[in-house]
Amino acid sequence: MHKFKILKTEKGEFRVQFVYNAEVMVWSENYTAKAGAKNCIESIKKNAPDAATVDVSKDEVGSGYRFEIVESKDGQHFVRFKASNGETMVRSETYASKASAKNCIESVKKNGPSAPVDDETAVAS
Repeated sequence: MHKFKILKTEKGEFRVQFVYNAEVMVWSENYTAKAGAKNCIESIKKNAPDAATVDVSKDEVGSGYRFEIVESKDGQHFVRFKASNGETMVRSETYASKASAKNCIESVKKNGPSAPVDDETAVAS
């Protein structure tokens, strides 16, 4: 099952993860307030389904909400979801194949909008 998780870091900040079963597909930067994490999730749910996919490894460029496929220094690929202001909202692990990066994008687009949110900070003290 796909879901979003809100986690609290050791420094008391908040982070978003989009997971499938136990696998973390993408994660956010740390936010000082939980509201930032919640806004990240709502923005992904709203904007990811129609977002363009830009292959930065092929020198493609884009604007607005978009997924970017980026080549890492070791030749693998990872995914970034960028907001319309150019800020990276979430990124993925690195994948050996570009096809796996594309599968990650399709999963976020398809499953993100209806994914439940598991606020793990609500039960933590």
